[in-house]
Amino acid sequence: MVLSSRTILDKAARKELTIHPLDPEQIQPASVDLRLGNHFMTVDEQKTDKISVRKKASYRDIYIGENESIVIPPHSFMLASTKEWVKLPANLTAFVEGRSSIGRLGLFIQNAGWVDPGFEGRITLELFNSNCSPIELIEGWRICQLVLAEMDQPTHPYKGKYSGQQGTAASAVYEDKENYFFNSKS
Repeated sequence: MVLSSRTILDKAARKELTIHPLDPEQIQPASVDLRLGNHFMTVDEQKTDKISVRKKASYRDIYIGENESIVIPPHSFMLASTKEWVKLPANLTAFVEGRSSIGRLGLFIQNAGWVDPGFEGRITLELFNSNCSPIELIEGWRICQLVLAEMDQPTHPYKGKYSGQQGTAASAVYEDKENYFFNSKS
């Protein structure tokens, strides 16, 4: 069951759900708008000849100030994070959806689409400019929506490699179990 605005506010007031900072205008009928943070990452093309799921990729960190902007070039990919710190209890899960108004500019926003029960941290977003023109984004602007849903029963909380991320987190796919055999031979 998707949570309504009233249930979201009630759970936040009872500290069963954390979204911080949270302004009332971010609450939508069945979601919470999340804002763009100030930390971005791009693959460092000077240090990376190819990207592999077997090895750690090299990224470049980019920080911007409050209300400053960043430009995503045409047909480019960038990682970003939300301004809000999110902590889900073991009985809630969430979906991250791009805002329609942002999508209509040609910017695709994702976070692999899913936030596991028990996740805590800032949500890393994958941004792709599908347009032929650069897109300017401003720190603090509403960028995506968090849709919360109740689990049919509580589960063990997420304790994976992205738990507790303070800002934008690079891919850690190289830590996946499929790579244990490969990496032990390297």
